[in-house]
Amino acid sequence: MADTTIKITEEIRDRLRLLAEERSMSTRAFVEKLVAEIPTESERAERTARGIAYVSANLGVDLTDADLRDGDAWRHAIAARRVGSRR
Repeated sequence: MADTTIKITEEIRDRLRLLAEERSMSTRAFVEKLVAEIPTESERAERTARGIAYVSANLGVDLTDADLRDGDAWRHAIAARRVGSRR
């Protein structure tokens, strides 16, 4: 295992520690888990291709590029909390 040093603000360092503590993890383990869970662009593209193939094969719907753009915009809006709400 390699050691790496990154420069972050004290506030972010403290937040990382707190988030890790809340999950009963070390900061190192928390950062490793967090980064491992974020897909790369190529992984996202692969997931998207599998999803499109599934929809086509099982639902008989051929998604257009416009459908995919609309879906991506909707996903971004949800992540930005511009749509949807907790009830």
